[in-house]
Amino acid sequence: MKQIMDINRKVGTKALLAVALASLLVGVGVSQSLDSFFTSPTPSYSAATSPGLPDFVTLARKLKPVVVNVSATRVSGKMQQTPGPSEGADPFGEFWGFFGEPPPGRSSRQKSLGSGFIIERNGTILTNYHVVGNAEKIVVKLADKREFAAKVVGQDPKTDLAVIKIDAKTDLPTAALGDSDKLQVGEWVMAVGNPFGLDNTVTSGIVSAKGRHIGASPYDNFIQTDASVNPGNSGGPLINMRGEVVGISAAIVTQTGGNIGIGFATPVNLAKELLPQLKEKGKVTRGSLGVAIQMVTPTIAESLGMDKAWGALVASVAKGGPADRAGIRVGDVIIDFDGKEIKESDDLPMIVARTPVEKRVPVKVLREKKEVTVPVIVEELKEEKPPGPRKGKGPVG
Repeated sequence: MKQIMDINRKVGTKALLAVALASLLVGVGVSQSLDSFFTSPTPSYSAATSPGLPDFVTLARKLKPVVVNVSATRVSGKMQQTPGPSEGADPFGEFWGFFGEPPPGRSSRQKSLGSGFIIERNGTILTNYHVVGNAEKIVVKLADKREFAAKVVGQDPKTDLAVIKIDAKTDLPTAALGDSDKLQVGEWVMAVGNPFGLDNTVTSGIVSAKGRHIGASPYDNFIQTDASVNPGNSGGPLINMRGEVVGISAAIVTQTGGNIGIGFATPVNLAKELLPQLKEKGKVTRGSLGVAIQMVTPTIAESLGMDKAWGALVASVAKGGPADRAGIRVGDVIIDFDGKEIKESDDLPMIVARTPVEKRVPVKVLREKKEVTVPVIVEELKEEKPPGPRKGKGPVG
């Protein structure tokens, strides 16, 4: 059974030695047959000599200075487990937590490795929340091998984003942030990161799909790619052929712990939208409607007398919340929020979250085959406290 996991996991020395040994044995076995290959003339390819081919060489050279290695240290016996991007839940199952709990009464220091990229010359870096969340110590290593202690500026578990900062005493090169909305399915992309601790590894592929919902949070809108990403790539950039960051590597589908061609990246436009709040307030403030919703299936649509399956079905209403005070009922189908059409139930959480707190908005619902518009005053979404540690699990990385 396929499992979805975050791609930041502890990298073991033994694992790397095993890979090196296997590579050596393979090299010994085929070296003789490869002699003629390496001594024969090899054609040179580039974007200039081969029109239509992406110029990964130039992109790799351009992005190397802005991608960093992020190492986080946690004390596993003294901290509560935090949830993944999903509020109050563990969307990635057993793969989110990979630190084992120490014996009762004892604690142990654990390290995790991930990636990030520089977005401001003063040393501001964008990465994943699960790379640095609840870390006691964060160390950032640049491409030139310099290392710096980093501090968390802001973090948002719901979208798995975090902003950290180092003081390098000098201006640093920065990554250009592109427009992920313009990204097309089938477009070439390149991923850069530190899989298994291997610094500045580049891989390429295409955009396999957009708008993927994988159960990570109510705000899922992932870019799916077949560019190879593995444990340690978390927080690294996904680059388009113009050298712009269009996504932040976050998760993979896997059966073995390694890449099988299905990776997910957070759209950079979402990160750009949240960056001002993360840098100024250290967290993200979101709007709340006070309802639980579910998808409108064709069967449900038929039972409600709808001509098609669309909108978001109200499954429950929080007592005393904005929707309750406005008169929204269980069984209503929300089809428009503040002038924005709700085509699918997954559209509503992000639209509500982006709405300013205390704004009065019109909400259009289908009720007993009739359209009804009610005014709602949006409230601030209250954050839930993270759950305590589970048996056999420690803080997520």
